[in-house]
Formats: sequence, structure tokens, C-alpha cells
Amino acid sequence: MDRRKVLLLVAAVIAALGTLLVFLYARGADTRAEERFETRDVLRAVATIEPGESIEAAQQAGKLALQPVPNAMIVGPGLTSTSGLAGQLALTRIYPGEQIIEQKFGTSSEGASAQLPIPDDQIAISVNLSDPARVAGFVNPNSEVTIFVTGTNPVDSQTFSRMLLDRIAVLGVGSTTPITTTTTTEEGTTTEQLPRTLLTLAVTKAQAEKILYAQSVGELAFGLTTETSQLPPGQGANADNLFR
Repeated sequence: MDRRKVLLLVAAVIAALGTLLVFLYARGADTRAEERFETRDVLRAVATIEPGESIEAAQQAGKLALQPVPNAMIVGPGLTSTSGLAGQLALTRIYPGEQIIEQKFGTSSEGASAQLPIPDDQIAISVNLSDPARVAGFVNPNSEVTIFVTGTNPVDSQTFSRMLLDRIAVLGVGSTTPITTTTTTEEGTTTEQLPRTLLTLAVTKAQAEKILYAQSVGELAFGLTTETSQLPPGQGANADNLFR
């Protein structure tokens, strides 16, 4: 076999291998995408469960329902029945949309008076965020978030977006309510309803002051973090450095 035929054969083998690798990668990507959006039915609250309310009373009142939740958002094992919570009381207020987890129920009436699992040196505050600002609903109790603020600097009137606080613990996710917003443009006035959800955070006094002030002068947004998230401090983004 002459050299030209050998080269053609090698090229054909390489092309076949390349096609096979592309096919395997595409199939793997499809599988990963399906796993990401695959859901499982778990117990969630559909009405507020008050502290001290028994799981039986909540179920009888129709406050629980099996609802589909993306696998990535399921807290713990994901309960599908109340059998493991028989005779137990809610230790904290559970809002509509929250998943039913064992840690929020107990048999002690003293424990039922507890409000939230707040660390000893911190306090709990709540903020109201839209779906995009809370990572499209992927923020759940026990999540850790970074808080960003976008607004206008009152000193020089320059708009900016900057990380405010990092690695803040989420204690609870409350009810979602529609908020009506009206936007006026040259084409006319547009009115739309956007869902906003109450999120409760564990923070220090100084952090609470920063969050409350930032919320009054700008818009807050959460970033969902992991143990390996890189969150170096910086000057944020503004008109001067946006494209640098």
C-alpha cells in the first residue's frame, strides 16, 4: 500500500473518531440537561403552617400537597409522606412554597415556640425579591447567597452594580405575591404583574443596616454560591469600567 493510501486511511479513521466523540458529547449534554430539569414530587406547604401546629392538623386543613420540584432544588431526601412526622409540631412558621423537612418539626411544645434557627450572634431580616433576583427560585432555606446591589451613588449620581455582602445564610423562603409595576415609554404605558418572594436571612447588625439601606436606594439581587465560588472584593461595575 503506497503512502497516499495510508494517509487517506489514517484521515478516515481520525474523522470517524471525531464524529464519534462529537456524538458522545452531544448525547452526554442532552443527558445532563434532562437531569438538571428532571423533577420529583415532594411534600410542600400550600398554605402557611403556624408554629405549634401539628402535622396532622396541617394535612387535614389541606395545607400540604405533593408538587413537582427540580432534583437540584430538593432539600434533603425530599419527603413524600407525613408518616415520619406523626405527632410532631411545627417548630417555626412554614410559608407556602416551602418544602416539608424533618428539621422544622418536633414533639416539644417549647421547641414549637421557636421562631427561626438564628445563630446566637446574629439577627433575622427579610427582603422581598423578584424571581430573577432570587436566582429563578433556586434559593431555598439553608442556601448560601451573595448579595449584589444596583443603584445610583447619591454622592456623584453615577449608576453602579456591586457586590454588597458574600456568603449570607438563608433561613426561610416565604410566600410569593404578585406586584403590579407600571412602565411608561414613548410607545405608551405598560402594566404587568411580577411575582416577588419574601426571603429571610441571618445577618449581623452591621450587615442588616447595609442591606436595608441598599434596598432603599437601589435594587438587590442574590447570587447562589457554593464552597468553591470565587468572590474577590472589587469596585463593582459602572459606566467607566463596564467594557474594560
